[in-house]
Amino acid sequence: MLGKSHGRATHCPLPWADLGIHLPCVKVLHQVTSEEKATSRLLVNYPEPYRSQILDYLFKPNFGASLHILKVEIGGDGQTTDGTEPSHMHYALDENYFRGYEWWLMKEAKKRNPNITLIGLPWSFPGWLGKGFDWPYVNLQLTAYYVVTWIVGAKRYHDLDIDYIGIWNERSYNANYIKILRKMLNSQGLQRVKIIASDNLWESISAAMLLDAELFKVVDVIGAHYPGTHSVKDARLTGKKLWSSEDFSTLNSDTGAGCWGRILNQNYVNGYMTSTIAWNLVASYYEQLPYGRCGLMTAQEPWSGHYVVESPVWVSAHTTQFTQPGWYYLKTVGHLEKGGSYVALTDGLGNLTIIIETMSHKHSKCIRPFLPYFNVSQQFATFVLKGSFSEIPELQVWYTKLGKTSERFLFKQLDSLWLLDSNGSFTLKLQEDELFTLTTLTTGRKGSFLLPPESQHFPSTYKDDFNVDYPFFSEAPNFADQTGVFEYFTNMEDPGEHHFTLRQVLNQRPITWAADASNTISIIGDYSWTNLTIKCDVYIETPDTGGVFIAGRVNKGGILIRSARGIFFWIFANGSYRVTGDLAGWIIYALGRVEVIAKKWYTLTLTIKGRFASGMLDDKSLWTDIPVNFPKNGWAAIGTHSFEFAQFDNFHVEATR
Repeated sequence: MLGKSHGRATHCPLPWADLGIHLPCVKVLHQVTSEEKATSRLLVNYPEPYRSQILDYLFKPNFGASLHILKVEIGGDGQTTDGTEPSHMHYALDENYFRGYEWWLMKEAKKRNPNITLIGLPWSFPGWLGKGFDWPYVNLQLTAYYVVTWIVGAKRYHDLDIDYIGIWNERSYNANYIKILRKMLNSQGLQRVKIIASDNLWESISAAMLLDAELFKVVDVIGAHYPGTHSVKDARLTGKKLWSSEDFSTLNSDTGAGCWGRILNQNYVNGYMTSTIAWNLVASYYEQLPYGRCGLMTAQEPWSGHYVVESPVWVSAHTTQFTQPGWYYLKTVGHLEKGGSYVALTDGLGNLTIIIETMSHKHSKCIRPFLPYFNVSQQFATFVLKGSFSEIPELQVWYTKLGKTSERFLFKQLDSLWLLDSNGSFTLKLQEDELFTLTTLTTGRKGSFLLPPESQHFPSTYKDDFNVDYPFFSEAPNFADQTGVFEYFTNMEDPGEHHFTLRQVLNQRPITWAADASNTISIIGDYSWTNLTIKCDVYIETPDTGGVFIAGRVNKGGILIRSARGIFFWIFANGSYRVTGDLAGWIIYALGRVEVIAKKWYTLTLTIKGRFASGMLDDKSLWTDIPVNFPKNGWAAIGTHSFEFAQFDNFHVEATR
């Protein structure tokens, strides 16, 4: 196979003849990037130095994944796959730019790489925007205002410049909304913030842009999800930048790394996409939630400090450490004769990077879409550097081999290629499941730290009294909200034992992205817990209709939360209690009357041992030895009957696996 780059180092690609349009330069604004949505929940709880080490592996230039871009969820109070993220505006007159952890994450990324690009995208929206409808386009100006306040707040309170803004993740776009959003951005002096649309499929948005001149003008980037390395004709006809704005979401094994290596090259080779964004950044959520370990690396044990730098980090490095936003793809990109692909990029100043992948079908399947069969076999590939590139004396060589442990290498620097006596020609022996980066840059580095602590289970005894006067994060450690939002709260009405509590703060169902439950719930602990005692002080704020619960053996979360089973112990402000086998309350084990009212603290205790469960109210037995055969294990949880205010305090679990 002969690869050539024609002309001087500043040469841009020629027009793409097969498209019938002129693309004089294909400028790489961003190459390898990552996306975060409720998947870094546990990361913030990591102790130092491990938290900083994880962040270095992700964001520090010339160290690990060295990401060029960070795309974050604009928290909207709703479930977005593995949890909810709080909105900066829970209610119409409410603004708070310190909730959640995305602000912190963006600042940590910027601290390591001041040039990193930031994208914001909504998944869900707070319910008040819908005015009773599960729809963000009821009042276009109001929704645009809500999104623009997030961008303005990022700058005002955190000195963060948001570079790109999306519309509504994998849901309907509204062309008039996009136009109003552009006008509102401009009115706030945010002309530099670009719009990406529509984070779904190529077809609808690109066809609409070709028919609507104003829409065409205001959309800067067409972003599609899981494109399978291909774009469509209409998208290419726009001449706009094409991005795979969400991709990967595959278990971070070597097969996941093979998927990532293949699509990083072939998204451009096949589909002319100049950015590929991985969901997700780091698997920092309970592994038994949906898409467990589908991040570039794994950090799901803040209680132990254990984390794993998975192979997708080093696959990323093959591109990120040797290209930068603003580099150009050369015209010479393509497929290798016996399988695999290659791309070549330049900074226009004489530097050259060539990335070659030979990922096999078996070891590079992504979670979606379906991958048609192809064959990769051993081959010799000859590359010839021409023009000013022919004068390059030396290329650094970085190598990855995925697969069998005995043959496996991750981002290993090999001996340089010397080209002075070869007229710019060199030949490589390529075998399947390999990655080569050949580059003039000498800054590549495989960063490392001392090994982190060994993996440990979640502590079997766990207590939290929520007594934090000025919390750095709005959410309590290790609680993972699955519907609703639970935040640290200062109870001004109670200067005593319950002055500091954890409060469920949503009083309205959000505009949902997923199938949020009808109840609010936050999970915590070890999914393998079987026998456990959960004790928690609870405070119902809503008279008559209010209710709260504690639960054990909760077996589902994330987008599956509505169907969660477990053992749920409820009390209600109308003077009743209930024991159910599911969150929805369809499976009733017991019910009865009890002296409970709103605006008063009670202590609930739930004990589950083997096939039986018992419950206490204020340390007095309320129900005993109810048979519970399913599930056998699961998380502990707290929550409310509906979207209502309620408080929790002195949470305590004693558990065994």
